[in-house]
This record gives sequence, structure tokens and C-alpha cells, in this order.
Amino acid sequence: MINKLLIANRGEIACRIIRTARQLGVATVAVFSEADRNSQHVQMADESVFIGPAPSAESYLVIEKIIAAAQRTGADAIHPGYGFLSENEAFADACGAANIIFVGPPTSAIAAMGSKSAAKSIMSDAEVPLVPGYHGNEQGFEKLAAEAEKIGYPVLLKAAYGGGGKGMRVVEKASEFKQAFDSAKREAQASFGNDKMLIEKFITRPRHVEIQVFCDQHGNAVYLAERDCSVQRRHQKVIEEAPAPALSERTREAMGKAAIRAAQAIDYVGAGTVEFLLDTDNSFYFMEMNTRLQVEHPVTEMVTGQDLVAWQLIVASGQELPLSQDQIELSGHAFEARIYAEDPANDFLPSTGVLHHLKTPETSNVVRIDSGVVEGDEVSAFYDPMIAKLVVWGENRTIALRRLIRALDDYRIAGVRTNIDFLRSIARHPHFQRAELTTRFIEQHHDALFITPTDTDVETHAVLAALAENLYEQQHASGNVWQQARGFRMNQNSQFNLELTHGENDISVKLEQRNGAWYSNFDDSAWLASLDGDQLRVSRDGHQFSLYVMPTEHDITVFSEHHSSRFARQLVADTLDQSAGEGSMTAPMNGTIVEVLVTQDDVVEADQALVIMEAMKMEYTIRAAYAGTVDSVYFAAGDLVSDGAELLSIRAAEE
Repeated sequence: MINKLLIANRGEIACRIIRTARQLGVATVAVFSEADRNSQHVQMADESVFIGPAPSAESYLVIEKIIAAAQRTGADAIHPGYGFLSENEAFADACGAANIIFVGPPTSAIAAMGSKSAAKSIMSDAEVPLVPGYHGNEQGFEKLAAEAEKIGYPVLLKAAYGGGGKGMRVVEKASEFKQAFDSAKREAQASFGNDKMLIEKFITRPRHVEIQVFCDQHGNAVYLAERDCSVQRRHQKVIEEAPAPALSERTREAMGKAAIRAAQAIDYVGAGTVEFLLDTDNSFYFMEMNTRLQVEHPVTEMVTGQDLVAWQLIVASGQELPLSQDQIELSGHAFEARIYAEDPANDFLPSTGVLHHLKTPETSNVVRIDSGVVEGDEVSAFYDPMIAKLVVWGENRTIALRRLIRALDDYRIAGVRTNIDFLRSIARHPHFQRAELTTRFIEQHHDALFITPTDTDVETHAVLAALAENLYEQQHASGNVWQQARGFRMNQNSQFNLELTHGENDISVKLEQRNGAWYSNFDDSAWLASLDGDQLRVSRDGHQFSLYVMPTEHDITVFSEHHSSRFARQLVADTLDQSAGEGSMTAPMNGTIVEVLVTQDDVVEADQALVIMEAMKMEYTIRAAYAGTVDSVYFAAGDLVSDGAELLSIRAAEE
């Protein structure tokens, strides 16, 4: 049995592995970069080892540092988690050479599935259904463009050695192929060190259904049902569920057996996931096999009652699988929602910063939260922006979905933008509730999911923010009225003013107290309010309700039943002349410049691509807001930039 386990990862998955190891009596070792010195996984582990600077290429991806940490602490096994080195055959080899157990499949299996093109050939021999496509070694642009024409648009261009949506582009027509080809290859090279591409026919209404498989060193293999991961953005999963809705037992069994054939074809050992595209006629096609534990494994755990990390440690130590196929039973339904620090309304742009306020739903046997952060932690630009995974279970899909919605309503974060409101929109959408799912669900229902609050909604939330701020000041101010910013005037009604910014709009809230109630400058409503911690109890013209408000030094966030509003405080500096910033193009987040596409004195058109930058493992393009001439370029490829840094300036074209 494994005695001491080093986790070659960080964040929520490292914390999750540590919890199971502790239950099994296995000692744990964490590794950490400069950015993670105070992270939760470091505090949870029995020991921890510093492995280098914040960039993962200098820490979590350096095989020699991980092996040295294991040897230094006497760890006899390494769990790679997911991402980073989890599917790196050289890392698995290095573990073997150091006589350290790699908690994962044999190197040969990683190699076989590491190349998507090679995997297609293996799956074909194993009689696993395949999507039509090109998986060859000839990688010139003309060759791949010709193959795309042969397959027929739309096509899916994807990194042969990729995963997690990196290096993947849907190309709708031939005129878009070149730009997609260049961008996908760049992203693949940056993420995986290999820019080889493959092309597949893009099925227009598919579901993404995957099978969890497990194999041991004694020839035993099982599948633990399936997960539906169809709801995705940028080819990355957003909400997953198990079992897949409206899947017949016949199709489930056929997919399960195909997944077992896929695993046995490469002599697989450990936890793996075989991903399929499921068409509307119940035909299914092999996509890829992930030779590691999946992010969404908790939904399988919830419906099977099994701890998959425990299974991994049992198998890695040479024991047989805990259960045979006929002993695996399913119960109820489970959902997982991924809580990200990102802005869905701004093309899911990652958001960095400190988690000033973090309140989670109450956990139980039906509500689970896998997270690697607590209130006060920072979301860094160096790593994936996931904050947590919210997992719920119910006796059936309807009950589970109700619990998911309630839990999302109870999840409150301030300090960074999050996708919680967006997740609530998905969970409440009638097509999602009827399980009418495809991988293009978000695109198809874009207008309903990306709801822009009305001016009245924003004004109402601004009034609520002002009421809470007023009460907060009363609770924390001294008895000296001259130290209170409450508009005190002798023999006149009490007033309270608050200057806020919502998006690009300035909002001035003016409250006046008359006859015991507060009235705003927006309407004639009579407001009464009390504040208990972060809970604001309100009466508006006799209608009583409660919600949550969190003020910080820089902003005020209002959490209501259906959406939240984040208001920036207007500071003195905000009112100064801002003309110096006109014509500038700024970085939307912390990150690294990948490529500068223009030079000084270039004439550019509105929406023309200017700079490509990378942050949180994703690539983003900064475009010209208007036509003009480039005045100055301030950064070059490879430079690190901070959120808000001026990248270049443009002199607007004369009308």
C-alpha cells in the first residue's frame, strides 16, 4: 500500500486528493510555486516543498523539481491530478525511473492516447466508432485546408496532443480556416509544446457523453456509468451531470462496452474517461480518451457512492478493483457546476483579484463543494480561473436541478467577477430543464442566457447598495456626526448620497429620509431597511424581502434572487481629467503578450486585431475600437502585462 503521496498539482484537485489520502491514512506532500505559498493545498498537506516561480513552466511543469521533491520527502507515490503533468509520458517514465509509483496508467497508454491521431487508428482497430476526419502527419496549411474541404464544412480543428479546449477551433467556412489554423497552432504549441493538428467533421447537434472507466493490473475493467458534459463554452465544460438524461439502457451499455474495448486496446490501468459525441439518432463516435481523473468525476461519485481517488490509490498499489461490473449500482441524479472567476458578458474574460467575500451554500450529503480557496485568497493570472466545483445530488433530475438552483442562489462572491449568474441562467432555462442538450446549447440560447439587466434593475440595485452602505456606516461610525458622511443638516431631513459606476455608466444615488422611510431620486418608493451582517432586510412600499450586500473598499456587490450587480465606488481620482487615456488600448487582464500585430504609424480599421495575449491558459485578441493610426506600441511579444496596462495608442482617423 502507498504510505506517502506527493500531489503534483495545486488548487481544488490537490485539496480533494489530500482529503481522500487522509481518510486512507496516507501521508501527503504538497508542492507549491511562489504564487501558492499560502494556498489551501499547502496548508492541508502534511508536508510541502517549494518548486519555483509562479509560471507553471518554471514550477508545476518541471519534472525534475517534482521528482526531487518526492525523493526529498520520501514519498513513494505521486498523484498528478489533472492538467499540468497528468498526461505527460515523460513524467510517468521519470517516476518509474525513480522507483516512485505513478498514480495513473502505464506510459504506453499515455503515449497511445496522447496523440489524438494515433488514438483514432487504435480505436478503429478496436471497433470503436469514429467521426470522419483527417489524422495524418502531413501538417502543411495547404494539406489541412484541402482535407477540410474534403471532409466538408463545418469542421473542428483541434490540437493532436491537446485537451481542455486548448488549441481547438470550429471553422464554419473556408475563408475562416487560415486565421483559425494559425491561432490554434500557436495555442497548442504554448499549451502542450506540440502544434500538430487534426481535423474532424463538426456534428451540428451532438451531445458530449463520456464514460468513466477503471482498470486494474489484474485484467479487470469496469465502466461506472456516464456523464453528460454537453453544456460548454469555448469547448470547456460548464455544467455536467450523471447519468446522461434520455439515454436508453441499450445505448448506455453499448457505449460502456465500447469504452472498455478502448481501454483494453491500450492495456489501460487506473481511472480513465472515454469521450463520445452522441448524435440525435443515438449513434456515437469516439472523440478522445483522457488518461487521468476528470474535473467532473464528483458527479459519478455522487450517483455510484464510490470514491474514485480511493480507487486510484487502491489500483496504483497493485490491488484489484473494489467492485465488479454487476456490483456497480446507480442511484439518483447529480449535477456539477464549475464556478469560475470570469466575466461571461465579456466573452468569458478571466477575472483576477482577491476574494474579499466568499459565502458558500451549506454542504451536506446532497450538496458538495470542491474548492482550493477561502475568503481572502487571490485568484492569480498564472493558473486556471476555477474557484470551485458545486456538486448536488437528488433522487431524480428534477430534484437535483432544484437543489442546484438553490445552491447557486446561496453562492456569493465579491472581489472578482464570476459566472454564477450565468450558471443560474442555464439552470433555469426551460430547454435545460427539459434536458434538450447539445454542445452548442450556449450559442443557441445566447440571448436568453446573457440577460442584460434593465436600467430599472440597475437603479433598484443601486438604491439597495446605498441603503446598505448607509446602514453599514451607521453601525461602524463613531457618535460624532461630523465623522459621518450622511449629509447631516440642522433642522432638515437626513440625506445620504453615493456615487457609483456600473459598467461604463456613472450612477448617483440620493436618499432622503421622510417620515421614517427613505426615498430615492429614481422613483417615489418608500424604503425601510435593516442590516444584519451581509443580509439586508428590506420593505419597499409594503413588499418585504431580503437579499445580501457586500461592501469592500473598491466596490459594493448586491446579490439578489436572479442576478447580482457589482458597483465600483467613484473615488476622488476617478473624477480627475481622463483625457490622457483616450485613444489607448489597455490589457483586459494580467497576462503575457503573445504577438503584436501592428507597428508604429500603421493605419488600422475598426475591429482589426492588434495584439494577442495569453492569460489563464487561454489566448485573447485585443482589437481596435475605431479606425486610426498607431501612435505608439509599448510592449513586445513575451512581455508580462498587468490588468489595465496601456498596450498601444491609436490616433483616431479624421471624420
